[in-house]
Amino acid sequence: MASRDLVIGVIFLTQTVVGILGNFSLLYHYLFLSFTGCRLRPTDLIVKHLVAANSLSLLCKGVPQMMAAFGWNNFPGDFGCKLLFYLHRIGRGVSIGSTCLLSAFQAITISPQKARGTKLKRKALKYIDFSIFLCWTVYILANIICPIHVTGKRNNVSISMRKDLQYCLGTTNNKITQLLHAVLLSFPDVLCLGLMVWASGHMVFILHRHRQRVQHIHSTNVSPRSSPESRATQSILVLVTTFVCFYSLSSICQVFIAVFDNPSWLLVSVSAFISGCFPTACPFVLMNCNSCVSRFYLPWLRNTTSTKVITNA
Repeated sequence: MASRDLVIGVIFLTQTVVGILGNFSLLYHYLFLSFTGCRLRPTDLIVKHLVAANSLSLLCKGVPQMMAAFGWNNFPGDFGCKLLFYLHRIGRGVSIGSTCLLSAFQAITISPQKARGTKLKRKALKYIDFSIFLCWTVYILANIICPIHVTGKRNNVSISMRKDLQYCLGTTNNKITQLLHAVLLSFPDVLCLGLMVWASGHMVFILHRHRQRVQHIHSTNVSPRSSPESRATQSILVLVTTFVCFYSLSSICQVFIAVFDNPSWLLVSVSAFISGCFPTACPFVLMNCNSCVSRFYLPWLRNTTSTKVITNA
């Protein structure tokens, strides 16, 4: 095994393990806190589905990329390759949709308390379950056509009609059809990105106006404590910014892979790594800003510290 492949394999192994542990830890704590009586926000249901989509994306992309780097090139087979590619696209799409829903519902939640705003909030909260179901349904149906563009490495495909994607082969025939499919698949993503930009701008405007009011009420020497809504909004803004950065870089890499008939191993590896960055970083961003999870960790850390002090004494 070349040292290059060993380094790439270790990178994908580290990214996958860290991402899976982070997402499963966040999901576990949400489930644990719901059983222990901690009051969760309605939008936390979206976070659970976001965690599930991130885990699906990491498992179906990071694991085969890691195995291919370690030399198991014929691991998935034709059906396994198509299935992994399809599930990864679903996980990636639901991750986009869930982040979009999270930002949109949070923008509605922190809107000013007016008569129309209150009615809109109540209606919006009622449609969270339906929105999540619609998100999964749209990406499950939209990505059905994706597996026809990939095949296993053991398949008899003409050399002139394939591109090496490390653990799978991508077909290069019918580029016009592939372009139409790419446009069709990117349509829901573009809508979600547009809604995310609107929601983020709306939240920034509301927070800025709220800060101006607070500064007008309080003296300049007093720094009022931010509300839970403000902290949740700031965490979602960080999450959306992280997502947009990684998604933009991933999309650029995907365009280059689609344009080139024989993309280099470095381009394919970098594209796969960038596509796994958001699912890996997402749970840590949420855990860092989630007050409910923090309330769970702090008593545990205090008890652990006090126990060590008593033991050492």
